[in-house]
Amino acid sequence: MALVLSLTTIGLSGGARGSDHLRATRTESGQARAGFFPVSVWYSGGKARAPMLEEISADSPRLWKQDLETIKGLGFNAVRTWVEWNVGEPQEGQYHLENLDLLLRLAREVGLKVIVQVYVDSAPEWVGRKYPDGHYAAQDGQPIPSQAAPGYCFDHRGVRKAVLDFFQEVARHAEGNPAFYGWDLWSEPAALNWARVGYKSEPMFCYCPSSMERFRIWLKGKYGTLDELNRAWHRTFSDWSQVEPPRFGTILTYTDFMDWRVFYGYKLAEDLKMRNDAVKAVDPEHVTTSHAPNPSPLVRTLADPYDPTDDFLMKDSVDFFGTSFYPKLTAPEYNWNLERRVLAMDLTNNITGGRGFYVGELQSGYGVHGTVVGTPVTPSDLELWTWGMISRGARAINYYAYYPMNAGYESGGYGMINMDGTLTERSHHAGAMARLIHENSDLLLQSRPQQPQVAIVFSPLAPLVGGYDEEGSRETMHRSVAGYHRMFFERNIPVDVLSSRELNDDSVQKYKLVIVPYPLMLTQEEAEVLKSYVSGGGRLFVEARPGWIDERGHAEPVVPGFGWEEMLGVREKELIPVKEFEVRWGNAHFKAATFQEHLDLENKSARPLASLEDGTAIAYENAYNEGRTILFGSFAGEENFEHPVAMHPLGAILSRWAELSEPKLHVPSLVELREMQAPQGRWVFFFNHGDRVASVEFSRVLEKPASRILEISTDRKIEPSGTKLQINTQVPAQSVRIYRVDFPDEH
Repeated sequence: MALVLSLTTIGLSGGARGSDHLRATRTESGQARAGFFPVSVWYSGGKARAPMLEEISADSPRLWKQDLETIKGLGFNAVRTWVEWNVGEPQEGQYHLENLDLLLRLAREVGLKVIVQVYVDSAPEWVGRKYPDGHYAAQDGQPIPSQAAPGYCFDHRGVRKAVLDFFQEVARHAEGNPAFYGWDLWSEPAALNWARVGYKSEPMFCYCPSSMERFRIWLKGKYGTLDELNRAWHRTFSDWSQVEPPRFGTILTYTDFMDWRVFYGYKLAEDLKMRNDAVKAVDPEHVTTSHAPNPSPLVRTLADPYDPTDDFLMKDSVDFFGTSFYPKLTAPEYNWNLERRVLAMDLTNNITGGRGFYVGELQSGYGVHGTVVGTPVTPSDLELWTWGMISRGARAINYYAYYPMNAGYESGGYGMINMDGTLTERSHHAGAMARLIHENSDLLLQSRPQQPQVAIVFSPLAPLVGGYDEEGSRETMHRSVAGYHRMFFERNIPVDVLSSRELNDDSVQKYKLVIVPYPLMLTQEEAEVLKSYVSGGGRLFVEARPGWIDERGHAEPVVPGFGWEEMLGVREKELIPVKEFEVRWGNAHFKAATFQEHLDLENKSARPLASLEDGTAIAYENAYNEGRTILFGSFAGEENFEHPVAMHPLGAILSRWAELSEPKLHVPSLVELREMQAPQGRWVFFFNHGDRVASVEFSRVLEKPASRILEISTDRKIEPSGTKLQINTQVPAQSVRIYRVDFPDEH
């Protein structure tokens, strides 16, 4: 059962607004700021790196204004500044926001908008003195000292009030200034920010008294009575005060671990919503945002001891959620390849439900970590990354950062310009893109990515299989999603990635094909929705052992579980662990990994589609009411992530089976097509990820006759021809061509 903590339940209703207000505010924010697409650089005045601030001197107004005029002259329409609690309130109730006030004044004079990032992860010392029981704690219960970071636990009522009071004071400073545009309320949310407690073995957070009490409140909401909790956890508590989060695993059950990690995902989303509500109580008009370090389905899990966020939940806590994007973060061997980059972009759109997102940080310069120096970031990188995000529905781009980092182990890294203030080729290129985005913001802000035909289901619960003592990888689900995403990306067939916890009849019916990779843990709701999807005519492809485990961590009596043996037409006979093996599917051959699931027929209509080398069937198709299913008794997605196969044959097999329509596109490999649509027009993007000029031939039928067709980066026009769009063009290496299609104004 998925329960979200309410503000009134945990005693923070004063001044807060409910979810209905948040939805209304989100609509109002979009209407009030229609037509403005922020493209900013991170800049706080001077050269201090975030979250630190430069001390104001007599020369600061002149020097900062020169920087802001340069930023404006390059083409940017906004800057992203920050405030830090540690400096902003060094003594209780004594606020020092002079840097913010000065920057807002200067930005107004120059004509730039300002987005404010609020940092409370570095906390002033007075908080710890006033609330000595407010420290974070790991499993041993010992307080974690704060060294400015990681600060103090938000679950403590006194700490929470102090944090939210600071947010509201900053809001009072900013909300009336005409240059102020909006908020980022939490940069890269986590259970514990900016610290790794290396002196403890395998720490997990937080086990302070306040966090345990908040967990008990959540458990009361889920189970109702102590008897029900005892039954679920196999315990004999006689009072709720005895209930604590698990500190280690046992052989008995891991339902307690499931509850603890699921709770923490909801808790962090609720923490962000509390920040949002505190700010909205003072400033209901300006947009609120937050951004993750990367989209959670890329690599993060609810089992992560430091960052158990589920971004599908986080998105509902602010007006716009989003991500950081650092494809060349540090050492070159960790650079993201093309498939990783486009997956991160697609996931960012998917986690935010297609309503648009903010790129909170987009890498502007090479990475540094101590003596490790990363690959240079080029103007072409910024072009591909920026327009790639926009083609997925980005509503703001924030480049990190204007100046390189001036302190810490990242010193010298991530800057768009040089430390001495001289400009770079990529700063000019990024500024030119900012101008193009601003000039075309009317249609960009109304456009959404074209609806995909394929959905891949990501389960945030699957990485929890095995509980505390899981010996396998917790990232198999993530790798499986990536492997299937790649199969369709290389065919220019877009896909959506859906959270298993958000599935409903409406969300799945719009897809011709739904893929459920690594389906070991299902919930009753997920199983029923997907069964209904197939019954109504959908095509469902499922990997091995679907529904083996339920959301308590308990085994189902039959595999497939949840009654799916009827829908899939087979049941598991035996399971053979095999590291890697060959699959024959018609004339196609490919490898799979981990399991060979041997199956018995449950329904005579089920027919084998693929086999092992010895002829044993490994995949079955079955008709179920109006739809069809395929159960593949192994894992092909993860195998394609670990050992990628170009134009993987399973992608073609599934495309034919689901009768997917492919774009009318003739291009060499490494050319990516993206489309966006709006009532007033359409966008067509061609990304050439290769190292040679690419010839492109593309055609499609438009919803309406075009009134204008313009390639915006070259200003090249195409003569409209009714509802037929025909594009023949050359795309330079490592570059993008962007076609704006306008429909006639019907007013």
